[in-house]
Amino acid sequence: MLLEYFQMIDTVESVSLDAGRLTARSKVPAASPVFEGHFPGMPLVPGVLLIETMAQASGFLVLAKNGFSAMPLLMTVDGAKIRNFVEPETELEIEAHLEHDGSGFAVTKAKITSASGKICDAQLKLRTIPFDKVPIGDIVRKRAEEVGLLRAIADNGG
Repeated sequence: MLLEYFQMIDTVESVSLDAGRLTARSKVPAASPVFEGHFPGMPLVPGVLLIETMAQASGFLVLAKNGFSAMPLLMTVDGAKIRNFVEPETELEIEAHLEHDGSGFAVTKAKITSASGKICDAQLKLRTIPFDKVPIGDIVRKRAEEVGLLRAIADNGG
């Protein structure tokens, strides 16, 4: 996890295209410039970055489902609940479940947990835009490969 570069997912553990489910893991770094201001002497991962982590897991799930044909972009966050603080070096498990995919939008429910229990959850709506209109397909595919999404899809038989 590189907070300052918004690389929130370390590894995609599994993806089930049939069930519309993805699990991922990340470890919060011991040090980050983010912690210099949030908060000095009491470093905590900002809640907005926890939401971004759920959005990225959801986005990877949508990419897997649509065969990398369209870029998912976060549009709304509903019912977000942050239930616990996240400190440096915390191991996170992230889950995303696809509720709807079609008509240019996808809806997921996502959550983050750790050994200490629930951290946060939310319903996320993502707009999907064909990659010919968003010229970052190669970058997105490279990042998906780095975190193991392509391997997880292959392991699922996709």
